[in-house]
Amino acid sequence: MKKQKFSVGEFFQGLGKTFMLPVALLAFMGLMLGIGSSFSSPSTIDKFPFLDYAFLQVIFRFMSTIGGFAFTYLPLLFAMAIPLGLARQEKGVAAFSGLVGYIIMHLSINFYLTETKGLAASEHLREAGQGMVLGIQTLEMGVLGGIIVGIIVYLLHKRFYTIQLPDAFAFFGGPRFIPIISSLVLAIVGIILPMIWPFFALGIAAIGELIQKAGVFGPFLFGAGERLLLPFGLHHILVAMIRFTEAGGTEVVNGNTISGALNIFYAQLQSGGPISPDATAFLSQGKMPTFMFGLPAAALAMYQVALPERRSKVKGLLISGVLACFVTGITEPIEFLFLFIAPALYFFHVIMTGLGFMVMALLHVVIGNTDGGVLDFLIFGVMQGTDTKWYLVILVGIIWFIVYYLVFRWAIKKFNLKTPGREPLTKDEIERSDAELNHGKGSQYDAARILNALGGATNIADLDNCITRLRLVVNDMGVVNDAELTASGALGVMKLDATSLQVIIGSQVAGVKNEIAHLMEDEHHDKN
Repeated sequence: MKKQKFSVGEFFQGLGKTFMLPVALLAFMGLMLGIGSSFSSPSTIDKFPFLDYAFLQVIFRFMSTIGGFAFTYLPLLFAMAIPLGLARQEKGVAAFSGLVGYIIMHLSINFYLTETKGLAASEHLREAGQGMVLGIQTLEMGVLGGIIVGIIVYLLHKRFYTIQLPDAFAFFGGPRFIPIISSLVLAIVGIILPMIWPFFALGIAAIGELIQKAGVFGPFLFGAGERLLLPFGLHHILVAMIRFTEAGGTEVVNGNTISGALNIFYAQLQSGGPISPDATAFLSQGKMPTFMFGLPAAALAMYQVALPERRSKVKGLLISGVLACFVTGITEPIEFLFLFIAPALYFFHVIMTGLGFMVMALLHVVIGNTDGGVLDFLIFGVMQGTDTKWYLVILVGIIWFIVYYLVFRWAIKKFNLKTPGREPLTKDEIERSDAELNHGKGSQYDAARILNALGGATNIADLDNCITRLRLVVNDMGVVNDAELTASGALGVMKLDATSLQVIIGSQVAGVKNEIAHLMEDEHHDKN
């Protein structure tokens, strides 16, 4: 029994590592999307007219378009990254099968919805929990859809990538069988999912009705519910209900009856009249304590508890995630760093987000819009005057920063959570010194000289590298010239046994290894 628990834990730890590839892209693209969309929005241009130049706006729109890629296709990226990261062999086939399986699943969902007359009209997609995926109208499943596909494809890959079929079908055996079996299995999954999904939609509708009747607890339920539904891609339904329907309130503005929190805010902003705290209670202000203060504090805690040897590797990821979150309200690059690794911390984050909405509402802060980042804070808070009570966001935010920092730091250390930078050190990493990590930065190496010192291409049976070292298997250790390798710039030479050798190069090792591999290939071609 203990062995089974360990294997399950090991699987989820490995699963968390596979998320780093799409999350790293997400963090960078989030900055581009946030900056581009923020500085090209009409409200920003109204407040900062100097941005209203055609050339600048073309650049901002371009950034917004490119940055939106990762968010539009994030589920697909997960569907490919999970089998790619978890598979031990034939990784390319695993990623390709993830792509195939993801498309097949959504085609199957579309087929079911079409046959059962369940396709929603284009103007009601969000309310119906549907969306467009690669041009296919399907269920809006968010990253959960990609994760489902990725895990299924990985399990199929693990089971079948070495399968041998009868001679008549032998061509379809081995790795070629993986996209085939993935297509069949995920086609069936796509038929089953629409039968289950309506129960989620019914639950969300009930939450919307509860929010409307909950009084001061309504903002809490909305903020917590929106974060809770985010990993499942269902938060769009709740957000659309509150922003655009009676669930978000109804008010008369300039003689017109307006429903939905965001509709009310924009109508009041345009009319120049007073802004209703009842409407903004469900908008940007509620996110600000968490987005501008809480999650950056969580990132700081994750950085400080990372292993010293790993901090430099995770610093860039955390900084870009913090900037995306603080500036534009794009939180996924930070949330996905702990969502699946530490679900309890994510639940804490859910509660704190809900409390942020409730506290802002109780303090009668009136800052609208949708993003919850510093741009919303400045444009719809500070620049609208003290009537918005923007200064209270800072006071509450300081409390959120302290609470998030202390809770994340304590929980990660107490339960040894494998947040970024806390993965166990490998043997190679334990052996590496600071001198080795820094050696070779900006240096040029003579790959031909190193190859000759190793005895030439014919003496190398296997060539690879880790982060700082060439790792080799040689045919004759006696012809390896240690002094010549050192003179070529190597930090040291380690002979592990009669044929295994490590040459410590430093941070430029990948380039050196590739140059040596090219020289070996050229020498091989010349002989042939």
